[in-house]
Amino acid sequence: ITALRENPRKLGRYAVHVEGKSVAVVGAAYLHEARLAVGVMLDEAAGDRLLLAARKIEAFDRAAAALGRRARSAHELERWLLQRGFEHVDVADAVARLTEIGAIDDSQFARAFARSRALGKGMSRRRLTQELARRGVARPMADAAIADVMDEESVDERALLEAAARKKLATMHGQDPETVKRRLYGFLARRGYASEDIAAVVRTLLAELDAKA
Repeated sequence: ITALRENPRKLGRYAVHVEGKSVAVVGAAYLHEARLAVGVMLDEAAGDRLLLAARKIEAFDRAAAALGRRARSAHELERWLLQRGFEHVDVADAVARLTEIGAIDDSQFARAFARSRALGKGMSRRRLTQELARRGVARPMADAAIADVMDEESVDERALLEAAARKKLATMHGQDPETVKRRLYGFLARRGYASEDIAAVVRTLLAELDAKA
């Protein structure tokens, strides 16, 4: 080893230089654990362990950075890392470590997701359940999160449906009634509402439009 250089932008991350060339980036803990220092000779086994540690650190750092940009479920984060070429074992290790320190919490993720999508986008319970399932959140955890949010926010799903329909309707000025009806149905169906509830709300809104005409 000819140099150990700490990354000034990532404190605690050291580039290990062998014969003048950077071969791996590892954490300070690994330097201590492996007793790496300038002048230490690396045999083949030690070199393999160094590269393994570097892979794990890179997966962990990339995962932590991704979580810093937006919240993700454990499943989403695993898929994101695998799509970027990380090995399954390193992905599993990174996700386990992030879960252990509380950076990943599927229960909290499910609650935040349900609150955002229900209040911000007018999604129904059924659609929320589908979306959380797509993100790998277990059904019991998803159901509990959705129920908690609906209770905490005193959400009336029929009122949520009507609010979403009215908001969409406000963007459809100048369109004929049949087009309005068709597009409202499609919009609300994609949010997971039952067809009979959609029909009732659409009838009400169209009747109001007729009354104003």
